[in-house]
Amino acid sequence: MGKFVVTTRKNGEFQFNLKASNGQVILTSEGYTTKTACLNGIESVKKNATKADKFEVKVAKNGKPFFNLKATNGQVVGASQMYASETTMKAGIASVMKNAPEAEIVEE
Repeated sequence: MGKFVVTTRKNGEFQFNLKASNGQVILTSEGYTTKTACLNGIESVKKNATKADKFEVKVAKNGKPFFNLKATNGQVVGASQMYASETTMKAGIASVMKNAPEAEIVEE
């Protein structure tokens, strides 16, 4: 099962990474000024990860595909890594959809 790992950045902001059961990071948040806001971001990911229309597929300047997960209000709540191909990116989306809803939250 996946897990959300909450960490504190050097600038004092909080962020989370959603990790798949193999430990690979599949979604990363923006920086939040409070832990409460970070935890609210996690709840938004859990709620929206099962909705295919909340995933926005993009292509970086280097041509590599990636995706953003958007909240109900349209704000990005998580971004993926850059993928080597569209196929592996789609597998990343499937992994977020599978892991996020029931993922535990841990702090490091």
